[in-house]
Amino acid sequence: MFEKLVNIIVNYVEVNKEDIKPESRFMEDLGFTSYDFMSMLGEIEDELDVEIEEEEAANIRTVQEAVDYLKKLSE
Repeated sequence: MFEKLVNIIVNYVEVNKEDIKPESRFMEDLGFTSYDFMSMLGEIEDELDVEIEEEEAANIRTVQEAVDYLKKLSE
């Protein structure tokens, strides 16, 4: 799941795959804007066939939090 997410992240921000760590924060470390983040969530929903709740998404700060949430949705 982490690798899949990293492959999606690099479509939205100018960052090298090897620089994306589980503890990387979307806004502060990876340079996401709110618009980038919401656009990425839309792509994740399509790719993984899941539905991300906006309220839950607002609490996601790091790549690992996103991975954990997506794993929970995929169960």
